[in-house]
Amino acid sequence: MPDFAPPVARLIDELKRLPGIGQKTAQRLAFFLLRVDRDQALALSDAIRDAKEHVRECSVCNNITDTDPCLFCTSATRNRSTICVVEEATNIQAVEKTRQFSGLYHVLGGALSPLQGVGPDQLKIRSLIERLKGGAVEEIIIATNPTAEGEATAVYLSKLIKPLGVRVTRIAMGIPVGSDLEYADEVTMLKAMEGRRDI
Repeated sequence: MPDFAPPVARLIDELKRLPGIGQKTAQRLAFFLLRVDRDQALALSDAIRDAKEHVRECSVCNNITDTDPCLFCTSATRNRSTICVVEEATNIQAVEKTRQFSGLYHVLGGALSPLQGVGPDQLKIRSLIERLKGGAVEEIIIATNPTAEGEATAVYLSKLIKPLGVRVTRIAMGIPVGSDLEYADEVTMLKAMEGRRDI
């Protein structure tokens, strides 16, 4: 005899696919959604559907956006001579929380990881190089995660970009090694940005 009715089991299975959600958490979430009123549960499904239908990657920086180009790329107040390179779009918020960076962004879509089949061709490196050809960019700040993959990506980008005459800096290691930028607090992220160095 099955533990749950088939629709509940399907809901639990779908929730388990989310990162960081195991069997017990998926069950708790499923039963929470079954307990709330119908409108509240459907509002969640509508929000997911709306995001999937309207959110896309910015054609310039690869950030997630509902307008193309994104608000960072079209803002008249952003400093166009500096680009901060991050692994994922979620990392932008960590930098923005400092309220000290006013340049543009470029999202790579990951980090070099040969063991997992992620090489330079799987990342958005070509579009970054294209952005540098106009000559307006003076500095690239590499803000990849302080992991082995993030460091390898930073070194690779530095070797690729320096010959183009653009200054390449790396955020300082105020961020604990092995963690993600997404979880950095404002002060740590600010110190990391202030202490960036040439690589």
